Amino acid sequence: MSTVSDSLSFSAPSGADAGLTPKQLAAKYGLSVSGKRPGFSQYVRELWARRHFIVAFATARLVAQYTTAKLGQVWQVLTPLLNCVVFYLVFGVMMEGNKGIPDYIAWLCIGVFVFQFSQSAVLSGTRAISDNLGLIRALHFPRAALPIAFTIIQLQQLLISMVVLVFIVLFFQLPTITWLLVVPALLLQCVFNTGLALAMARIGAKTSDMAQLMPFLLRTWMYTSGVMYSVQGAVDKFPAVFRVLFRMNPASIYMDLIRYAFMPNEYNKHALPDHVWLIALAWALVAGVAGFIFFWKAEEEYGRG
Repeated sequence: MSTVSDSLSFSAPSGADAGLTPKQLAAKYGLSVSGKRPGFSQYVRELWARRHFIVAFATARLVAQYTTAKLGQVWQVLTPLLNCVVFYLVFGVMMEGNKGIPDYIAWLCIGVFVFQFSQSAVLSGTRAISDNLGLIRALHFPRAALPIAFTIIQLQQLLISMVVLVFIVLFFQLPTITWLLVVPALLLQCVFNTGLALAMARIGAKTSDMAQLMPFLLRTWMYTSGVMYSVQGAVDKFPAVFRVLFRMNPASIYMDLIRYAFMPNEYNKHALPDHVWLIALAWALVAGVAGFIFFWKAEEEYGRG
């Protein structure tokens, strides 16, 4: 089907088309506006058809990310490990945040690695459109492919880092059957992160200053999520409504699931109720579906202006 752009100028039609407006002419000859947003189901099909491109794009960007660094891909593991060292010295030693938490080093490393997955996905999603305008204006493809690809990049980085994390946990505990729960927990978190990345990609495309603001918002989210300390003990004296809000924090939920999977001896039914999995599922569905629809609604606006 042929397409026409909004800015195309028309000469006066003649013959049988005389008197028809540009809109009527387009309807008569089956023309459509260039870049028009497809229907939701069609958009999903187009996105699925480009799944191989999304994975290939993500892998290529991941490989190229550290090509200028002498240590190369080693930084994918060194970055979270260095964060763990800093947090341990400040919160574990100086502020004695390790009290009451057995195997604090492993507990802390899990929190840092898991939270960094969400943090990096949101940051990269915020810039997914604005940093790739050349690609968007040159090629036709569902724009949701970009924030999804950047989330896959962060997932690939996490999986590489997980190899080191497993050795850290093994230093303190032997593996158990609960380690298998890491897979569904990470899948739920990946869906949640993708939804956030999609939503932030639309916001970031409209508001360039959002990319500058996000690091501060994410840092606040990290400090209130129990990455370096136990949220359970920190909010015990808060009013009931605040205790509920802190414990419903999706970052805390996903960290607790993966901490429980790796370190089941550190948890009991009071610390990790059965409904935590339902909360994690609900967050993944709400963020994933809402973020995707929110992004799709502005599909025809990306790359313009």
